Amino acid sequence: MALVPCQVLRVAILLSYCSILCNYKAIEMPSHQTYGGSWKFLTFIDLVIQAVFFGICVLTDLSSLLTRGSGNQEQERQLKKLISLRDWMLAVLAFPVGVFVVAVFWIIYAYDREMIYPKLLDNFIPGWLNHGMVSGLKQMAFFYLKKSIK
Repeated sequence: MALVPCQVLRVAILLSYCSILCNYKAIEMPSHQTYGGSWKFLTFIDLVIQAVFFGICVLTDLSSLLTRGSGNQEQERQLKKLISLRDWMLAVLAFPVGVFVVAVFWIIYAYDREMIYPKLLDNFIPGWLNHGMVSGLKQMAFFYLKKSIK
């Protein structure tokens, strides 16, 4: 038996992603005022994909808890569609984009920090927010997903 049920972990991860998104959007950066705003950054796009994915995970968990033992064929069919959407989103969007963002960011960061994350950004984005956006939560989420999705 797990120490913390997977439903609680999924809600916690979803809330973490939403809090990072809110903190990121609250920062006044010059690049947010230019063409594309935050949407021109792959890190931000990945963060939105992860938040949507974990929202679908939470919705799937709630639906499975509410339909458990009901015997309604229509509800079971809808739940299977939701589960297939969750699995598709993990396989096509969340995992590949997440791994790509983490790998490319840290490889380029190790090679030349100024090229991908200039020291000027330290004035706008705190270190914990950068680490959370790029890799901290993704590593925890993917480790958890590997164990929980059946």
